[in-house]
Amino acid sequence: MNRVFGKKKQKGPPPSLDQTSAGLGDRAGSMDQKINSLENELRIYKDKMKKAKSPAAKKQLQKRAMEVLKRKRMYEQQRDTLAGQQFNIDQASFGLESAKANIETVAAMKHANTELKRTMKKDLNIDEVEDIADDMAELMEDFNEINDALGRNFATPEDLDEADLDAELEMLEDELEEDALEEADSTPAYLQSNDMPAVPGQVPGDKTENEVDEYGLPAVPN
Repeated sequence: MNRVFGKKKQKGPPPSLDQTSAGLGDRAGSMDQKINSLENELRIYKDKMKKAKSPAAKKQLQKRAMEVLKRKRMYEQQRDTLAGQQFNIDQASFGLESAKANIETVAAMKHANTELKRTMKKDLNIDEVEDIADDMAELMEDFNEINDALGRNFATPEDLDEADLDAELEMLEDELEEDALEEADSTPAYLQSNDMPAVPGQVPGDKTENEVDEYGLPAVPN
């Protein structure tokens, strides 16, 4: 049977959206080239109709220009149709890419959720974390108490009153003042003051030592 009718050909994979969009773009570009060529042809007929002298020749040129204009309009409609199809294909391609991206995002979120739950159950325990926090707080309190104990002055009694200390300090100052007065009373009179007349440095009435001549030299006594 296969020899008579031939073997049915297997269909290949359908073209991708990108390939389809590229093909439509090429066809639309070809239509644009044809439209530009027809526009140039219309300009030529327009110039010829301006220069035509007989009505018959002008009418014949108008007929040909009308045919060119009809083909131009047909190509423009086909180009617009191809542009609309390409736009729809591009939208479908964008939607497909967005859907794939959403699927990957959801899969990643599911995996992260599973890993987080497994980690919370296996490696993290709320009760253990709270116990660790309580232990750390107790250790810090003990540490502060140890620092306070080590910084305490062992030579100072703890039951001292500041008022008693101030009174004792005043008594000590009074005793120091009394001792100073007693020392002043026991000192001999000739040792208590140094207001004695100074010893003269020269013979009274002798002023020759201070007299000088006009050159600043000691004067010769007369």
